[in-house]
Formats: sequence, C-alpha cells, structure tokens
Amino acid sequence: MRLRVAILVPAVAALLAARPAAAEPIGPHLEITPIGGYTLFDAQFKPAGGVGLRDAVYAGLRVGYQFQPWMGFEVATGASPTAEDVLSGPAGDHGFFHASGNLLFTPWARRAGGPFVSVGAGAARITHTGNTNLNQGTLDVAGGVRLWMADNVGLRLEVRDSRWVPKDFSNSSTDYLTLGAGLTVALGAKPRDTDGDGVPDKRDHCPDTPKGARVDSQGCPIDSDGDKVFDGLDKCEKTPAGCKVDASGCPGDADGDGVCDGVDTCPDTPKGATVDAKGCPKDSDGDGVLDGIDQCANTPKGCTVDEHGCPKDSDGDGVCDGLDMCPDTSPGNQVDAHGCPIELVERETELLDTGMIRLQNVNFETGKANLLPESLPTLDIVGQVLAKWPELRIEVGGHTDSKGKKASNQKLSEARADSVLAYLQRKFPTLKPEQFTAKGYGQSVPLVPNTSELNMAKNRRVEFSVQNKDVLKREVERRRLLKVGETTAPRDTTVQTPPSVPAVPAAPDTTKKH
Repeated sequence: MRLRVAILVPAVAALLAARPAAAEPIGPHLEITPIGGYTLFDAQFKPAGGVGLRDAVYAGLRVGYQFQPWMGFEVATGASPTAEDVLSGPAGDHGFFHASGNLLFTPWARRAGGPFVSVGAGAARITHTGNTNLNQGTLDVAGGVRLWMADNVGLRLEVRDSRWVPKDFSNSSTDYLTLGAGLTVALGAKPRDTDGDGVPDKRDHCPDTPKGARVDSQGCPIDSDGDKVFDGLDKCEKTPAGCKVDASGCPGDADGDGVCDGVDTCPDTPKGATVDAKGCPKDSDGDGVLDGIDQCANTPKGCTVDEHGCPKDSDGDGVCDGLDMCPDTSPGNQVDAHGCPIELVERETELLDTGMIRLQNVNFETGKANLLPESLPTLDIVGQVLAKWPELRIEVGGHTDSKGKKASNQKLSEARADSVLAYLQRKFPTLKPEQFTAKGYGQSVPLVPNTSELNMAKNRRVEFSVQNKDVLKREVERRRLLKVGETTAPRDTTVQTPPSVPAVPAAPDTTKKH
C-alpha cells in the first residue's frame, strides 16, 4: 500500500494536468497502443500460502476500433512478472496475465484529444513456478486521457482496475490496479482538413482558408478575377480588373452608368447619360446636354438649347437661338440662314444704297393716323434695321396723295409720321429719341404725278431718311473694297450690319386708299 499510494497520486495528477496536443484522427479507424506501466496488487490477495504479491512492472497492448468520435471497442491485454512479497527468505515467482473486451467512451473528446472511460469484462491468470495457476473472471474499468500529437500518433495515459469476482461468494473480491502509458497509432483515419477545403492539413499551404472558398492543389484560395474576394465566395466571378467590389465580390456602380467604380473615371455621371468605356459621358453635338439625356442629339453647333438638349427658337422663325442673328423676327416673316427676315436684308440694302427706306404699304384707318395691324410686321422690319444703326439720324416723313384739301393732307401726314415713330419707339426701346424726328410733307413732294390711282398709291408713303449720310458712305465704301478683295479696308465700328446681299427690287404696292 505504501508504494501504491506513492505511484497512484502522481499518476492521477499527470492525467489531470495533461495538456492538449495537436490533432485527432478523423472518421472510423483502428487504434493500436503498446503500453507500459506498473501493476499494483491488492494487499488482501494472497494466493501463495497466505503471502501477497509484490507490485511489478507491466507491459501490455490495446487494440481498438473507433466507430464514432465518442465511442469505440477495444481489447486490452497485458502481463506483469511478480514474486511473493516476503521480508526474508526465498520468494516464489509468479506471473500476472489479463485480457478483456471493453466499450470505450470519449464523449469529451476534442481535436487534441481528451479523457476517456471504458468498461468491460475478461479474465486474469496468476501463475506460479510450481505449476499451480489461478484463473479468474474480471470486470474491467479504466479511465485516462488520449493526447494526439499528430493525425495518427498520440500519447495514452491510463488507469485500469481489473476486479476479480470469485465464484464462491465467501471469498472476498480483489483488485489489480494498472497504471500505464503508451503511444497510440491510428490506422485508416481520414486525413485532417482543418479548414474543410478538401486539401489535408499536411499538404495545405493555406490552412486558414475561409469556408466555401475554392482552392488549388496546395489548398490556397483562388481569386480568378483578382478582386480579393475568393472564388466560391465571389458572387460575381468575372469582375473586370480594377473594379471596386463589395463583400460578395460584386462591383459597385455609384452613378449607375454601367461602368464599375474603380474603372469609372467620371464617377458622378448624371443618370441616363451615355458613357464611354471609361465611364465618361459623351456630348456628340456639343450642346452641353449629354447623350442619353439629349432628346435632340444632332443640334447644330452654336444653338442655345433647353434642359432636354433641344434648340430654342424664341421668335419661331426656324433658326435656333444662338445662331439667329435677328432673334426678334416677327411671326410670319421669311428668314435667311442667319435667322434674319429676307425683307430686313432687303430694307437694309435699300438704306445703304439710297440713304432711305421707303414704305408704300403702311396702312392707316381712313382719314386717321391709327396704324392698321397688317402694317406692323413691315414696321417691325424697319425697326430692326434702325436698331443696328444707333449713330444714324433718321427723319420719319409722312406723304399723302393729292386727294382732299392741301391743309388737311398736311396735318394728316404729320400725324401719321408721329404715329409711326411712336410705334417704333414703343416696340424698340433701344432706339434713342434724340436719334429721330418726324415730319409731315402732305402732298407737297409727290414721287409721280397724281394722275391715276396707281400713281396716287405710290405717293402715299412713309420714308425713313438718313440725315447724316457720311456714316453710310463709309460703310458703303468698306463693302465695296471687301467685294474687290481689299480685305484690309477700314471698318466703321460705329455701325453694325448683317451679311451683305445683293439689292432686290422694291415689293409691289399693296397700300390702301384713303
């Protein structure tokens, strides 16, 4: 008993203090454990004429099959050479042999191993040099710990109690306590794959691969599109190089233009705009409204457009604002390519060539100075011409035919000249009042004799006469020099003119009689 306690206490402490090792075998497998230790005989057991047996070294073997991680079956066998425990005199030699079948339970096992318990039944034999043997039936209970140092090699520490239950119940039961340690070799287990990537740990160069990632033959995760999200976890495995991706490996597109962030060099493209391969919007017609948003994609260069990219045409003459050199054209007037009424060009040419503009289609209420509506478009043309010549001094002259009294015609012509001037100054506020004078000539300056209705119609007129013709002369000379190729001719910066066109004949007389 003295030696038994001295050995048992450190052995139990060693089992309790055992630290986890590396790994356990995976799946069903066979285990073979050569074991060595010490057998402690029950002091009450005295098979040799009342003499007990000495505690002795032990050698044994454990062969088991692990069906489940928590349960297996094993055969335990071993032997101890011993002798009679006498203080003096010769001691007879004895031998102790045992074998048993046991259910092994490991419910607390972890990857590095853990404690186990086993229960079973078997037989034991005590031999003597005198050829007298004692055969016994035993009940075995064992406990200990297995510590795996590798997938197939581990350390086993064990305490086993083999209890002899005699057939004759008058004899007391005795126990054989075995303390042992051994190396366990596991055969047939699956290779350990800690990260579950299908590559055993012993060949896995990347043992911490995230679950679900696809790996190569060395167990390292694959990233086919280089977006730093592994294949198998990457939900968008063909992401273009350079794209920024989310946790699922899918590219972001903050502005929704179809070019991923990271590749998109214009990340704030307005929604709906058409973009190039770099994510930058295009403006094919250069109107400042991007393709895709531009509803008028072929706007002529220079046109002013609305928010939809469609050209504006404030005066409705068919020439867009921005290109229209005459943006206030009255409705119904035919215009040239520059947006200027054809009549405006004709009237300006008339002004340059003759020093006046003569209108024979300005109609008034009969016997009055009130302008009729059909006269206003023609006056608007004249107003636009005069607005371009702020340095000219203009006289608005009213003329009548010879019908009626001379004094009445004089008064009427003055009123009509005043009415025309008043209308122009209201319609064109940029016209300077000091630039204009109004004068009535009555019937005193006929163009032709008042001998017929046609001649009288020609004499009923309004004339806009230039009083400072030197300004006109300078512009006429400049145009002449340009026409013959003398491009260095000086330009009179005091005037503004539209593109030069040839002079055309005056329009037919459409005046109404009064």
